[in-house]
Order: sequence, then C-alpha cells, then structure tokens
Amino acid sequence: MASEERFDYIIVGAGSAGAVLAHRLTEDADVSVLLLEAGPMDRSLFIHMPSAFAYPLADDTYNWYYHSEPDPHMDNRAMYCPRGRVLGGSSSINGMAYVRGHALDYENWAKDFGLAGWEYRHCLPYFRRAEDFDQGENAYHGVGGPLHVTTGEMKNPLYGAFVEAGVAAGYPRTEDMNGYCQEGFGPMFRTTKDGWRWSTANGYLRPIIKRPNLTVRTRAFTRRVITAGERAIGVEVEHRGSTTVIHADREVLLCAGAINSPQTLMLSGIGPADHLREHGIGVVADRPGVGQNLQDHLEIYVQYACKQPITLYSALKPWNKAMIGAEWLLKRTGLGATNHFESGGFIRSDAGVEHPNLQYHFLPMAVTYDGKTTQQRHGFQAHVGPMRPESRGSVTLTSADPHQAPRILFNYMSSERDRHEMRQSVRLTREIMAQAPMDDFRAEELSPGPDVTTDAQLDAFVRQHGESAYHPSCTCRMGTADDPGAVVDGQGRVYGVDALRVVDASIMPRIASGNLNAPTIMIAEKIADAIRGRGALVEEQPWYQPANLATRQREGEPERSL
Repeated sequence: MASEERFDYIIVGAGSAGAVLAHRLTEDADVSVLLLEAGPMDRSLFIHMPSAFAYPLADDTYNWYYHSEPDPHMDNRAMYCPRGRVLGGSSSINGMAYVRGHALDYENWAKDFGLAGWEYRHCLPYFRRAEDFDQGENAYHGVGGPLHVTTGEMKNPLYGAFVEAGVAAGYPRTEDMNGYCQEGFGPMFRTTKDGWRWSTANGYLRPIIKRPNLTVRTRAFTRRVITAGERAIGVEVEHRGSTTVIHADREVLLCAGAINSPQTLMLSGIGPADHLREHGIGVVADRPGVGQNLQDHLEIYVQYACKQPITLYSALKPWNKAMIGAEWLLKRTGLGATNHFESGGFIRSDAGVEHPNLQYHFLPMAVTYDGKTTQQRHGFQAHVGPMRPESRGSVTLTSADPHQAPRILFNYMSSERDRHEMRQSVRLTREIMAQAPMDDFRAEELSPGPDVTTDAQLDAFVRQHGESAYHPSCTCRMGTADDPGAVVDGQGRVYGVDALRVVDASIMPRIASGNLNAPTIMIAEKIADAIRGRGALVEEQPWYQPANLATRQREGEPERSL
C-alpha cells in the first residue's frame, strides 16, 4: 500500500475550491502539487453547453447523486442533493449563476463568529482577483482573472418585464447585484465565456495543466487522510485498481465539498468521538462540529401561464432542440449559450430585516430545475426562497466504508421563521407578478395556484414541492479555538490536526445570501494567499442600505412601527 510518491501539497477535490488552490499554489515554481479528483475528465458537451446543465444533474455519470434521509418537515421526502464528481466539481454541473452574496454576510461572519479578516473589505479583493468581467473593471469587479463572468443579455422581453414589475412594486432597480447594491431587480450574471460554461476546470486548470509542478489525477478516490500523531502526512487513494498512500510534505488540503469533506474527516478519525467509535474508527481529534450545522437554500417555483408564445416551451420540440444544438456547436451562440437565468432580484421579506433575505431567479419557462417536470404550455416562473435559514441539518456516517454515501439530513423548514419567510416568498411574488409590466404576458397562476392562500395551504405546498437550490454548506465551519462547534480556524486549518486544511463551502460559518459558487472561489483565493504566506488583500468599498429598512419592507409601503 505504501507509495514512494511525495508532494508538497495534496489537494483532494478538483472542484470550485480545489482548482483555485492548484492554480495559485503552483504559481510558486518550487512547490509540487497533486490534485486528486474522484470523477472523470469533463469531456461531455452536455457539461460545456450552458443550456444543457440539467443533463449532468440527471444521473451519476458526473455527479455523486446524493439523496437525503426522509426530511421530517417536508412530508418525509428524500431530497435530491447533486454534487459534482468530475473535473471542475460542482462548477461543472451547476446552473452557472454568478452571485457573491451581500457585504453584510461577510461582516457578520467576522462579527458573530470572531473571524477577524473575513469582513467584506477582506473578501472583495479576492472576488475581483478571480474575475474577468465582461463589462470591464470597476470598484467592485475585476478583469484578467481566470473566472469569466458574463452579463445576461435579457433579449426575451419577459426578463425585462420581470425587472420592471419588481420596480413597479416598490423595490430598487440594480444594474449590479454583485456591486454596490444587491437589493432590488436587475440582470443576472453567469460563469460563461463565448457561449461555453466557464467552470473552474476551464478557468483555473486548463491554462496551467502542463505546469511541471502540477500533477492532476482523475478517477482517483480518496479514502481518508493519513495522520501521524496530530499531523496529517498524506492520503490513502484508490487509483487504477490499487490503493496507495501518497505523502504530503507540507499540507493536505481537503476541498471535497460540504458533503464529502466532513465525511472524509470522519473516516480519518476527525469528528464527534462517540459517532466515530460507533463505526469502529479510531479518534484522532474529537471535533463535535464536523458534519453538523448543515445549511442549504430551499426554493419554490411560482409559475404562470404566458399569454404570448415567447417562452422556452417551444425550444423543447425535437426539431427546435436540434436547431439550437447545431447553432451552439457551430457558433457558440443562441439559446444553447445561456443558462436562461438572465434576470433576478433580492428583496427583504419584512421591515427590519437587515439585508435581503429572499432571492429570485427568473426563468421564461415553467419547469423544474432538473428539467424533469414541465408545464405543457407556454409559461414562466420565479424561483424564490429564503437566503439565511434558521434550519440546521447534518452529515453523518452510515458506515466506515468510504464508498457508502453518508447520511444527509437537511431538516428544512424546521423553524417558524423559515416557514414565515417562505410564505412571504409566495405572497410577495404574487404582488410583483400582478404589476402592470407583466399585464401583456401574465395569464393564470399555475403553481402554487390561486386557491393556495392560507398559511396552512402555503406550508403544505412547500412541504410537497419545495426543492433544494443545491447550496449545501457550513458542515466544517470556521470559528475561534474556544468555539466547540468550530472545525477550522479563519485560514481553514483543522483544529487538533496540523498540516490539514478544509477549503470549500463547508467552512462557511453561515450560508451566504445567494448562490455559493462565487463565494467558494473567493474563499479559495483568499486562503491560497494564507497558505503561501502572502499578506491579505484589503479594499474598502461601500454597500447600499435603505435608510428606512427598520420601518419599511420596500419603498412606497406605509411606514410601520416595530
């Protein structure tokens, strides 16, 4: 089993964070890096064609294809939890939305969890460094970075009508929900370049894949981290039919994501001691927070029939699909070159909410995220749901066998506040859709349906139809050394084990207010500097906060006393 192979750094997982670390660490020519990915290369055209993102979600070819335990507050449904198992990780199978979250997400990480150095001014420069923004450089955006970001064209009139309806309902208009003003309605951005998915595999790995100090291995399954005393010294890996131990002279960097990173830690003896002993695993470090604090975004679809035949429903006809595919193959243009989430918004559910806690993705079609259920007519929908849920779940072991999927329990909607915010999601969406800019397009409500109005009816609808937005996070959270729930410090270093870090969405202490791919890339960019011993970047920029947020949910609403 022993191997003579040695590298300075071993990175487990070639996804949104692992690819970033591989790129940045190998900028130092005297450092050797091994990047391990359990899945295959990302050669499928269905991965690279933006509009085809439902296909990699459909099975386990490029996807761990996890399902949760029956969720007690979701009518005991097993919730689907896809995770990328391919070069690029989940950035190769996600919906490509580029959303950073709100400045106060990061301010509150620092304030609430004692994480000095994670304030917004410490995060913004890493968002900018990662980015190649199609609109050019400004105070909030960068150019020349590995990650290309494209602005939604909004050619279909439904996109603009949705934005105008939000403005008509009293919300701000924002041209950049990743810049000064997140709150309001405007265009969305996506990680594409010239009609091609711009995953971290394409942005961070392909340009440097031939660096002599980088070794990339796909179909290499990491069973566990090997420790000697209180130090990580390597990993046990299955590759090409054999199992070997590969040594890390400096550090092991675990970038396997919010499900697999805590599983790998526990299989390595790092986690809640009693749980490890239940599975016959020797305890290296008793860290009760490993696998706990699981957070995700739950969303529902508010769907309407469309008066005009201008939606994507026509694109589902076989001949039109063939034409769209042919145009994309030949020119990288047309409906195949977009993820179709081209406008959206962020609003506050109630007066007194500090920053937007409901997110919208608008889609000119009535269909589920994975494409499995489609309304058989022209329609459109708003994906909407709470951004900072109180509900907490867990990832635990089902077995000491690393090939057995872990036990995932999201525990969605276990909080009354979460249920209230989801009800508000539906009610406020109905108000927006009722505005005049939608009059030429809006026909009858298809889902939840006009008869679903009471709290009990809305709660039942969410239990039956709520879906994950595929943003699991926070299962190896950052925190201070005296915080018993913390797994890593502010630089991703695992408490109780030297030379081991976790760098991915699992280390978020609280889920960010938006899609998680961009924040995960930022986290990896930031920790890469810490690993390399470089000074942290700092850039001060303001962010929008409405003057009357304590008394108004939106402009034009009568002030209320709290």
